[in-house]
Amino acid sequence: MLHSPVRSRIFFITGTDTGVGKTVLTCLLARRLRRTGKSVAALKPLCSGGRGDAHAIRAALDDALTLDQINPWHFRAPLAPVLAARQERRRVTLGAVTEHIRRVQEGFEYVIVEGAGGLLSPLGERFDSRDVITALRSLPIVVSANRLGAINQVMLVLSALPLHLSRCAPIVLVAPRTSGDVNRYNLDWLSEFTDPNRIHALPWMGRPDHLDVALRRPAVRAAIDSLISPQLTR
Repeated sequence: MLHSPVRSRIFFITGTDTGVGKTVLTCLLARRLRRTGKSVAALKPLCSGGRGDAHAIRAALDDALTLDQINPWHFRAPLAPVLAARQERRRVTLGAVTEHIRRVQEGFEYVIVEGAGGLLSPLGERFDSRDVITALRSLPIVVSANRLGAINQVMLVLSALPLHLSRCAPIVLVAPRTSGDVNRYNLDWLSEFTDPNRIHALPWMGRPDHLDVALRRPAVRAAIDSLISPQLTR
C-alpha cells in the first residue's frame, strides 16, 4: 500500500509519453472503483486525432456520463491538443478545463482525469497537465511503458512535478506486448530510488475494452487495489 501524505478525491493520470497505457489504467481504475460501490467519474477533457479514448472511458463507466461530459474538447488533427485547436481557430484555457472538472466532480465521490500525451505536452493556451494537477490539487499517477528508457523517462516526469508530489506520486509500469529482462530491471532500479510500495506493475492487457477480463487476473486487481486503497480511507 502506498503511504502517501497527499490524499485526494481527484486522480490525474499522466505519463511519460503518448501510447503508454494511460487510458487502460484510467478505465481499470474507474471500473474497479465502481465495483467497490464508489461513485466515480472519469474524464479525458482534451482529445485530438479521434475520440477512441473517450469512448473507452464511457464504456468503463457503463455510460454514467455522456461522451461530451467525458471529453468536451476534441479536435481532428493528430497533434498536441493546443496545436490541433489552433488549426480549428479554437482556444482552450486552464480555467475552462478546471471549471468543467469541478462541475462534474459535484456529482461524484471520486474523479479520474486523464491527460493527453506526456506531463508537459501542451494541452491548451499556456498550460499543460502539470498546471491542471496543481490547480485541482489532485494526486498524479505517472504511467510509463515498461521498456528500455523507462527509468530516464519516469525520472524526468518526477523531476518536473512539484516536490511534494514527486515524492509520493504512484508510478505504474505497463508491460509491452513482448517483454524481457528489462521489465524486471526497471522495477528493481526504481525500487532502489524510491519507496517500492509506490511502484506498481501491470502486465500487457491489450485493448481497454477488455476490463472485466483484465480485472479477473490477480496481478492486475492487486495493482489497482494498491493504487486506490489509500484514497478510500478518507
